[in-house]
Amino acid sequence: MFAPDFSKAMFFSNKKETKYLFFILMEDLSISDRVFPAGHIAVIAETDYLKEMQSEAQGPGRKLKFHLLEADVHIHLEVDSLRQLTEQDAGLLLAVSPSSQRFRLYLEKEALNNALQIHPGDKVIVDYKSKQLPGIVRYIGSICENPKLSGTFFGIELQVEGAVDDVCDGTFAGQRYFVCKKGCGVFVPFNKVKRRWSFGEGEQYASMGGVKTNNMAGDHPVNPGDRVAVYMEEEMKGGTVMGVMDGGSTVLVNFESGKTNGEEAKMPCRVPMDSVIKEDMLQSTGSIQRSNSRDISVDGGWSPEGLKGESMENGASRSDRFLGVKSLVQINMGNELTTGVIQWMGHIPGMKGEIAGVELDEDKGHSDGTYQGHRYFQCAPKRGIFVRAASCQPDTRFQSLAITPEGLQGLARTANRESCVVPVIVPPPRNEEAVRILQGRMRGIQGHCNSCYMDSALFSLFSSTLVLDSMLHKSTNQQFSHIQRILREEIVNPLRRDGFVDCKKVMNLRKELTQGGYCAGFTTEEKDPEEFLSVIMQQVLGLEPLLKLRSAGQKEQECYCHQVFIDKDDDLIVPTVQQLVEHSFHSNHLKLTEVPSCFIIQMPRFGKNYKMFEKIIPSLELDITDLLSDSPRECCLCGELAVQECEECFTDKLFSKTGLKQYCDTCWHQVHSHSSRRDHRPMKLDCPEGFVRTGKAMVPRERMQLFAVLCIETSHYVSFIKYGPEDHQWMFFDSMSDRHGGENGYNVPTVTPCPEVAKYVNSSAAQLIKEHPRDMEGVAKRQLCDAYMYLYENPRMAVYK
Repeated sequence: MFAPDFSKAMFFSNKKETKYLFFILMEDLSISDRVFPAGHIAVIAETDYLKEMQSEAQGPGRKLKFHLLEADVHIHLEVDSLRQLTEQDAGLLLAVSPSSQRFRLYLEKEALNNALQIHPGDKVIVDYKSKQLPGIVRYIGSICENPKLSGTFFGIELQVEGAVDDVCDGTFAGQRYFVCKKGCGVFVPFNKVKRRWSFGEGEQYASMGGVKTNNMAGDHPVNPGDRVAVYMEEEMKGGTVMGVMDGGSTVLVNFESGKTNGEEAKMPCRVPMDSVIKEDMLQSTGSIQRSNSRDISVDGGWSPEGLKGESMENGASRSDRFLGVKSLVQINMGNELTTGVIQWMGHIPGMKGEIAGVELDEDKGHSDGTYQGHRYFQCAPKRGIFVRAASCQPDTRFQSLAITPEGLQGLARTANRESCVVPVIVPPPRNEEAVRILQGRMRGIQGHCNSCYMDSALFSLFSSTLVLDSMLHKSTNQQFSHIQRILREEIVNPLRRDGFVDCKKVMNLRKELTQGGYCAGFTTEEKDPEEFLSVIMQQVLGLEPLLKLRSAGQKEQECYCHQVFIDKDDDLIVPTVQQLVEHSFHSNHLKLTEVPSCFIIQMPRFGKNYKMFEKIIPSLELDITDLLSDSPRECCLCGELAVQECEECFTDKLFSKTGLKQYCDTCWHQVHSHSSRRDHRPMKLDCPEGFVRTGKAMVPRERMQLFAVLCIETSHYVSFIKYGPEDHQWMFFDSMSDRHGGENGYNVPTVTPCPEVAKYVNSSAAQLIKEHPRDMEGVAKRQLCDAYMYLYENPRMAVYK
């Protein structure tokens, strides 16, 4: 059903009836000096594919020769790195660029499925040059002489003249595909097109099992003359409906607010249907209020005071029982409580009372949003359940959602949990206490509007360690004290006590940093963690630099993190962090002049695309003894007090994998008696004053402990924290791991234990070379393959700094 005509979207001429199979690349692929990102479309003749796959000559990891359409190259690819597509899906995806966006659309599925239901003649909304324009589909197919390199585009006749600067009349590259007035034609990929539903059509289509993005006609549509309540301009207002119209992707209500404080009524304005509710639908008692979690009207107008003192039939106050669509709830299912989100409320034939359709957080339901063949909402299989609305209770994890006069507006805007301000000092949780507080959905720091760089950095720095707590409590300039208070009382303390920080608290910090002129774009743009850390540590809080370095013959330098710069070394295939730091210090002739309390290390990679190493092994302990200047060091061979260092030996193939090289006099002469090392130049080491070695006492080692790793993949930052001393005590944090409510919804941050990381941290380089990233357990692949920044601490030094 609803099969569009893709006859003109064929990629290849079928003169010989050759049939082709289409695939999408599921991971970044590096071949020679070229990188092919995930999302590339690959093609192979069906006869060639079947012939090779039926052959027993190759086992797991077999490779076949594919044509990568976007790059227009023929290369051998592992079959396991691809996923097969239908020809229609391949055509739609190929029209989208860049490949990262194509890959995201493939994974999300919904937009792709909706595009397959669009036909010539359908009314649509087109996202064109940041404008949402109404139009009619006139053509679906290729717009290139070589169709296999073009993909499937939608030719749209816009219904608003002069809305775009183009002069297209349905012609592209001299070829006419449809006829329309000049300036009214555009060609766009499927992700720029949304179907417009007429009243009632959407519900009819959904009942037949289709997917409809927007619920255009609500359960209780309003009509001209109806009194309604609406949330607008950050307050709830009552008024009258002047008209209802089709706004393309949504139904619009022409709304005129009532007179307030003796003023004349304002001019009518247009608001979405789902933001209004009829006043006569709001009952004073007896049921849960229907409001999409944001609308209340009492006695013909909205009044926060109307919530006070009114009782529900079960004795609870209305402010405790205010539930509606998008409310977070818990349901008693037998012997256990199950949590979820209300996605629909109304009446169902054969069921008494008001019914709530709930999307559960786990696979404990019996539906995908349908009941007796009729679809009421959309969710994954076994995630939907229909229950009496009275059986739903507010999720006790989010008690701050209870409606109060002060908190209603914040709830109306975000429809999600709001964290508390915690003025008291809270120590970081450790071990099992950290798991109890931090683990779960809606845990960690909630992401919003490109904030992942800041979310992951803050979570890494403060969730399970106090090494940088001086940032929270040190004396600072009075003009910056409010920023320090936001960081301490609105972010760090709530995170440690309650395990959750909502996005508005982080936005407060972002706004202050932007308004202070420290860096433009903190509230909207993607940034890097080191940029944020530099601003907050140096410019705002005036924190003493974490690292003090000296290069040969140079003055002491100060910085907050160390960027690893090394020359390409073919012997380093899967290096450890220890090796990378030592190579970086050696290559740049650097030494630490003192033991740092916190050592932040950036890996040798540049942005999201280029990284020097496919995998990096985290060093749980970083030994910095040999990176220190004016510090006692022991001979790398016999363990006696070293008196000479040799930089040339560091790159000697015999010693290159065993760290920096320093020797006592005896070992120096033995090593350098070999002809290949006789011309090495020694560098004298001075033993610090006051150090006296007695007997065979070891030279003290200075070691730092790994406590967090920041990772980046496709422009999104996540982090791992080590919340205890055991190798398996790792947790993974993603501030945007899930989302509720589409564009107008909110992100769901998640913290999950990931003990599997220990398996790979303790593996040798030889073992990890053979380990394919896609075969790694859990999220371990992200730490080993996508590491961006490692954070180490020395708790002993933190006491003094």
